Amino acid sequence: MSTALPSPLKVGLSRTGIEVKEFFREREQLIFTFFFPIIFLGIFSAVFSGTDFSGGVTAATYFTPGMIASGIFLTSFQSLAIAIAIERDQDVLKRLRGTPMSPQSYFVGKIGMVLITSILQFTLLLAIAGLALGVDIPSSPAKWLHFLWIFVLGTASGSVLGIAFSVVPKSGRAASAVVTPVVLLLQFISGVYFVYSSLPAWMRTVSEFFPLKWLAQGMRSVFLPDGYEVNEPGGSWQLGTGAIVLTVWLLVGLFLAQRVFRWTRRDAG
Repeated sequence: MSTALPSPLKVGLSRTGIEVKEFFREREQLIFTFFFPIIFLGIFSAVFSGTDFSGGVTAATYFTPGMIASGIFLTSFQSLAIAIAIERDQDVLKRLRGTPMSPQSYFVGKIGMVLITSILQFTLLLAIAGLALGVDIPSSPAKWLHFLWIFVLGTASGSVLGIAFSVVPKSGRAASAVVTPVVLLLQFISGVYFVYSSLPAWMRTVSEFFPLKWLAQGMRSVFLPDGYEVNEPGGSWQLGTGAIVLTVWLLVGLFLAQRVFRWTRRDAG
């Protein structure tokens, strides 16, 4: 009597546990992906502690949304692009492809890892922001509903784009050198490290084509006081536009990931 094989979803959920363990075992990845936004929030809060960001908003309050957005992008786009490139270079993907595990299970495991690490990172960052830095945590259910769809769209689009971008590095060793500058550039032009309205107009225009700007702006709508949107260049949070841009990037990422993803190194033919 044959035994039914577990479903791809069940295998993928099991794979998620393995992916999470591997993520937290990598010290470099843990520091530069998981703790990076938390460390920078503390630094920026100290450096700009005497600055009034209008409306009585403190430095810690202003930079918290950007660091949350940055954390989502790091744990989704950056971590997947680098990790998958390394696994491909080390023939891990080739070996996994030769097992009964379906490709869907592999990607469920990766996306599950992104969700878990993003939630853990957000929880830790928010705890530090609220308890140590005096940031007011939103209590409005409407704001948390906004946070939920922004978080889901941002995580999903970042994940599929990371999977697609993992084919760009020529080797596992080059992965970090190729991916990290892209992420840093987007952080600088998307209002993560600076007050977004203070950036040059041309830089803001460029940032509007990329998901991190809309992810950061969406998070500002959640964590900054009501009415603070008048300080944005457009005078509003533009949540509808942000949802459209993030959805477009999600669809683009899905399309590219299906078309360009490779299970073997380029020199494998």
